[in-house]
Amino acid sequence: MYRHTKQVVSAGVPAEQADKAIIMLHGRGASANSIISLKDHLELDGYAIFAPQANEHSWYPYSFMAPVQNNQPALDSALEVIGELVEDIKQKGIAQENIYFLGFSQGACLTLEYITRNAGSYGGAIAFTGGLIGEQLVKENYKGDFNNTPILVTTGDPDPHVPVSRVNDSVEILKTLNADVTLKIYKGRQHTISHEELVLANEILKN
Repeated sequence: MYRHTKQVVSAGVPAEQADKAIIMLHGRGASANSIISLKDHLELDGYAIFAPQANEHSWYPYSFMAPVQNNQPALDSALEVIGELVEDIKQKGIAQENIYFLGFSQGACLTLEYITRNAGSYGGAIAFTGGLIGEQLVKENYKGDFNNTPILVTTGDPDPHVPVSRVNDSVEILKTLNADVTLKIYKGRQHTISHEELVLANEILKN
């Protein structure tokens, strides 16, 4: 099983000159460049933009609802890459409360898993079609206090990869850690990102 090396594509304002930073996590089979291309639809003026690239274009090999051990060591390695990137951004002078996260599909699951294991004051987080990771959710894994960090969670109903029940369970855990969650479930929506979701994301990003 594979581990990830830290390969990060960047865009936007150089971090040393930026007010805010965003970490963007691509989905399975996609790339850092593909998720960064969303910047053309997002309010990211003044942001330093970072998108790590998964080895083999996948953050972990199996479904996010497979037993966690089946997705190791890739999953822990992916979480480590994000943690190192957060530290790098802080070292460049951007405070944690000005760091934002965005992910789609597998990247949305990873976004939620990282921030919920490391709950704190962030700028905001956007999870386009995702939920917390594991066959069962182990609440002891999730700790900290979001201090009303705004978090947008969206999904289709039904979605071929992400059951609505898991999205709802994930949102409940986020709320117990004091996240300010907006949940949107779109009947019949394909496994994609809609215009309305981008509008909602921009409400978080422009604050």
